[in-house]
Amino acid sequence: MDAIALLTEDHAKVKAMFEQYEGLGDRAHATKQKLAMQICTELTKHATAEEEIFYPAVREASKENEDLVDEATVEHAAAKDLIAQIMSMDSTEELFDAKVKVLSEQIEHHVEEEEGQMFPKARKAGLDLVALGEQIQARKDEIDIPQRMD
Repeated sequence: MDAIALLTEDHAKVKAMFEQYEGLGDRAHATKQKLAMQICTELTKHATAEEEIFYPAVREASKENEDLVDEATVEHAAAKDLIAQIMSMDSTEELFDAKVKVLSEQIEHHVEEEEGQMFPKARKAGLDLVALGEQIQARKDEIDIPQRMD
């Protein structure tokens, strides 16, 4: 699978998890906790692989991509901060749902920019997207995210 298809598939998977979270009732604390941790884990693996493999390749491919990569990197930093907060919380805590909602909104904005601007430019740049996809998948597979022990 090429890098863009892989990253787009990740986007769709996380979007579906956010939608599932939104549909849970106010008292579904255990399910919310588990789903929020899955979302955070997926996003962390995805962001790490993008930052280490995809973004450098896109940046190197063309100077005109630098601003896009810089913005995406800053958006990742903001998301990582929220992810760390969510992963350290319990779903019964005040603001847990709000933080998951804000993370969802941030990710939705980020995905729109990547899929609408960065990915088309990456395709035009002539990158070896299949090789990048293999590297991204391998990197995601080796990332181990410690889960909370309650």
